[in-house]
Amino acid sequence: MNLNELTFDERGLIPVVAQDAANGDVLMLAWANREALERTLDEGRMVYWSRSRQQLWRKGDTSGHVQHVEELRVDCDADVVLARVHQQGAACHTGERTCFFRGLERSQG
Repeated sequence: MNLNELTFDERGLIPVVAQDAANGDVLMLAWANREALERTLDEGRMVYWSRSRQQLWRKGDTSGHVQHVEELRVDCDADVVLARVHQQGAACHTGERTCFFRGLERSQG
């Protein structure tokens, strides 16, 4: 597939699931626009689109927690990207290795 075959939403974004290429752990979910994916493919490092800051951000530029890309895969509907990465340091802004470090339980009552 190529970038022209992806289905971006009305904002020009597509969700990207980052997965540890070594062990399969899901590390984080972020968003990318076409330029972010182009830069990711060119640089071999994950680049995302920050919805809050309305700008591109290269994972690890400020934290040092870089994601080196092993491969990008696309789901069957071409509306989600799976980024298989080699994570250096924590993936989560809280300092956790993965953003999915909390379990969800049924409320009592």
